[in-house]
Amino acid sequence: MSQTIDDLTISFSEDGVELTKELDKYVLSKGAWTTIVYRYQDWDKTKQTYGPVKYTIRRYQKRNDQYWQKSKFNISSNDQAQKIIEILTEWLK
Repeated sequence: MSQTIDDLTISFSEDGVELTKELDKYVLSKGAWTTIVYRYQDWDKTKQTYGPVKYTIRRYQKRNDQYWQKSKFNISSNDQAQKIIEILTEWLK
């Protein structure tokens, strides 16, 4: 568990290989409930390279001075990300 927002990450390594590589993160909201958008890539074991860029939105709850992940939504492609952008842009007009 993490004690600060800066410590929160989706990077994950196993046997010396970074299986999930965090490329960037943006904090959307802070407080008892924190929301962060991450940009990342997963390691493709068969191709021995990182796959396409993906995105995920994670919600954390801070309890007892620790952040606990409570939910997530994965955006699996640039196409899906673009569609989300388009609909939100339309709704915000």
